[in-house]
Amino acid sequence: MNRFCIKDEIKNYVFILLGSITLSLGIVWFFIPNGIITGGTAGLALLLHYISSYSVGFWMVAVNLPLLLLGMKYLGKSFAIRTVITIVLISTFVDVSFEILHIKALVEDVILASIFGGVLIGIGLAFVIKGNSSAGGSTIIARVVSSKSEIKPGQIIFIIDFFIILSSLFIFDETAKVLWSIVSIYITAIAVDKILTGNLNKKVVHLVTNEVEQMSSLIKEHIGPYGTVINGTGLYNENKKMILIVIEVTKLQLLRDLVKKNDPEAFLIISEANEMLGRGH
Repeated sequence: MNRFCIKDEIKNYVFILLGSITLSLGIVWFFIPNGIITGGTAGLALLLHYISSYSVGFWMVAVNLPLLLLGMKYLGKSFAIRTVITIVLISTFVDVSFEILHIKALVEDVILASIFGGVLIGIGLAFVIKGNSSAGGSTIIARVVSSKSEIKPGQIIFIIDFFIILSSLFIFDETAKVLWSIVSIYITAIAVDKILTGNLNKKVVHLVTNEVEQMSSLIKEHIGPYGTVINGTGLYNENKKMILIVIEVTKLQLLRDLVKKNDPEAFLIISEANEMLGRGH
């Protein structure tokens, strides 16, 4: 293993450690004391903990390791090893914090717990993903099933989370806790997305115009120096050109005005720039 691989692997395990600690605190500080669940293996482990005498950490290992053995060939050796370490770390941190250190809840309020617990778990999961690992469970099942079918991994994870939440209806007397658990899962998804893709204030613009040279000059003068002119063919085999640019939201109205004033026949397609790499990003 060369120096760069070792450096990358150390970086992976730093993210895994930070993610495992953060995720564990989300469970111990907010979820266990307030009887809330989350999605994936952590949610299933919490459910099993509520109906048995075994700890959350025990159930996380008991549920994950068989799945990990089944899905080993679909994960790759390095990813599988990191996932095993992640599962062990999360299970250990949860049990040590709750069963041995008896760390108290930060708040005993279902609403606040679902919000802030969801944020912490989202941050933890994002760090784990940045460490090229996973918290096991639904991720493993999703990879195996998607490799054997046309079902997308995201759909499989959603179905698993749905059944975990549905099962909680038979365990909790309060329907409100189940509903707040759903809110928590949504907040977790947002937190993961924000950390992994960032909070970009940019838009992707496709501008189909007959005045390519004029619009290119105006864009360079008023918007910015970067853009791409793409040659294409219309449905009637006519030649068409399109300008592709990424601009800040604050300049979007300026671009609209430039297009409206100089080429009213132009066609604009505006979409979100969810992630950007390169040129300093």
